[in-house]
Amino acid sequence: MQMTGIHALLEIIVQFIFIWLAFTAIQGFHVERLFKRPPRTLPLAIVLLSTAIGYLCANFFLGILTAIGNLTYLVR
Repeated sequence: MQMTGIHALLEIIVQFIFIWLAFTAIQGFHVERLFKRPPRTLPLAIVLLSTAIGYLCANFFLGILTAIGNLTYLVR
């Protein structure tokens, strides 16, 4: 039971780190320069896009870690 809680906490932390990384990467593009008058909902779109990209990247990273952890069963 203790290990499940630690695993869940690790997943939440990794999710937030990847979402933050995606958000800072998108902010670095300065998307607002592409518009003469940026729409009012542009910040919301950036947050939603960074959440989607961060979620996908975090799931990929966690999947790779799980696969590496399961390689020990191949040797047994």
